[in-house]
Amino acid sequence: MNKAQLVEAIADKVGGRQQAADAVDAVLDAIVRAVVSGDRVSVTGFGSFEKVDRPARYARNPQTGERVRVKKTSVPRFRAGQGFKDLVSGSKKLPKNDVAVKKAPKGSLSGGTKTTAKAATKKATAKKATAKKTTAKKTTAAKKATTAKKATTAKKATTAKKAAKTATAKKTTAKKTAKAATAKKTTAKKAAAKKAPAKKATAKKAPAKKSTARKTTAKKATARKK
Repeated sequence: MNKAQLVEAIADKVGGRQQAADAVDAVLDAIVRAVVSGDRVSVTGFGSFEKVDRPARYARNPQTGERVRVKKTSVPRFRAGQGFKDLVSGSKKLPKNDVAVKKAPKGSLSGGTKTTAKAATKKATAKKATAKKTTAKKTTAAKKATTAKKATTAKKATTAKKAAKTATAKKTTAKKTAKAATAKKTTAKKAAAKKAPAKKATAKKAPAKKSTARKTTAKKATARKK
């Protein structure tokens, strides 16, 4: 039997399906809240619900056989009442025209309004803490995304600057090479220009030697005549 079938089973007794669903929800909610807050819910003839703390211990993984450390935890526990046990075992018969479990007397159901209020307060605090954690996670994720974007942009900018510097350096080198080539050409032209006048001067000096030779010959001829 699931929850829907349970609601259908008690719908005729409480005046309708909606009333039955509300009653089931209210009972289960009261039990859960009381047990979570540490209270013991006891229903005479039916059983009791309580919170049990399990200390830290070692257990074995059934698949690998590895020894695993199990943390301290809390679990809910239900203990059937004697009347419930007798009905299940068959020592007592289920009544046909009466409820199987008699109505619990006043005070047997622990965890009243105060307990419910405390549980509601604890639940609201837990929700707020969860909301804060979620907000913190979102903020952290947004910060990480922003930092990653900034880092990527900075890397791209740095790469672009390096590429620009490399291109500028190449241009500067090309200019220097062109200047050096121009300087070499200018030097070669100057050297050629200096060498050309030297040849002309040599050519002009040659006639001077001939005139000197003529004068010497003329002097020798004059001396012979005398």
